Amino acid sequence: MEHRTGLEDRYVLKNNKRLRCGYTTGTCAAAAAKAAALMLFLQKDITEVNLVVPEGTCLHLAVEEICREQEEVSCAVRKDGGDDPDATHGLLIFARVKRSGLDGVQITGGHGVGIVTKKGLWQPVGEAAINRVPREMITCAVAEVCEELEQPCRMAVEISVPHGEEIALRTFNPRLGIEGGISILGTSGIVVPMSEEALIASIRLEMEMKRAAGREYLLVTPGNYGEDFLQKDMKIDASDSIKCSNYVGETLDIAVELGFRGILFVAHIGKFVKVSGGIMNTHSREADCRAELMAAQALRAGADPETVKKILDTITTEEALDILKEKNLTERTMEMLLPRIHYYLQHRCGGAIKTEAVLFSSQHGYLGETKGVAELLAQF
Repeated sequence: MEHRTGLEDRYVLKNNKRLRCGYTTGTCAAAAAKAAALMLFLQKDITEVNLVVPEGTCLHLAVEEICREQEEVSCAVRKDGGDDPDATHGLLIFARVKRSGLDGVQITGGHGVGIVTKKGLWQPVGEAAINRVPREMITCAVAEVCEELEQPCRMAVEISVPHGEEIALRTFNPRLGIEGGISILGTSGIVVPMSEEALIASIRLEMEMKRAAGREYLLVTPGNYGEDFLQKDMKIDASDSIKCSNYVGETLDIAVELGFRGILFVAHIGKFVKVSGGIMNTHSREADCRAELMAAQALRAGADPETVKKILDTITTEEALDILKEKNLTERTMEMLLPRIHYYLQHRCGGAIKTEAVLFSSQHGYLGETKGVAELLAQF
């Protein structure tokens, strides 16, 4: 009989598809710690543990890899990210529990759990990358067992993740300065597939680290194309930049909130032509209008009606640029486009910070920049 966790009926609808919910590494760590504490005191194996996660759901999680000794117990709970594209899906999250000489629950990270090496994260430099809510979950779970079984709450818990170091290379951790493994994460305890909130939270975290390090200006690219252009064409170390994905508006909002003084965006025109129309989430399902916006600026730049129609029929911005180049209208069209981008960036942030942009194309290279780019580049 298939094990039932309590999430069988939990799913979200994305693009008319049912996507299954899962549970976080923090939930796994807390459940494993609870099971290990129970086994330590009861001196018998436990193959399933119940855990109420912060958002209120009671999960019933299978306990694996039990190693029970007189003075300590180790066991694991397997991470299930549901239908979220999560690098940690399927990993075993281990907890090793033993009695301690100190009051309360002492939590440390073992093999495969990352170590914080830069300021700006939840944990101080040198501490294990086990975030605040998972720490609270582990503490509460173990303390609950101690109270229920009338044992003194003086416990040591070590969380470890076999293969965590190699899996961490596929996460944000190398960019965040977390070395040697994955982070133990989660706020609600539940993984919601394709969560935009999680992506934006990752962007915020990276921005908070830059601010904690004393940075006042940000270098931002939507993705890998921007990083490559920075490195190869602008000769700027791409590791100094952050990725905003499609969340241009949210990035601006967070920058204002954290007190940054300016952002330089380096972006492929396929993304930022949308910004020239005030579109602050550049994902195709939110809005497109690339051909329409390019055609509008080409018209302002002097394109004839037939050229405008050809641009309106294009599928990609690269096609549109081919047409502009053939008509010798690329430079003039960028002169029309770039001030609109600057206007809407400033409109979103209310003029609170400086915003500039450099545009490029995969096929045509550098396309242009807003007027204040040289001044802002001096900050990097």
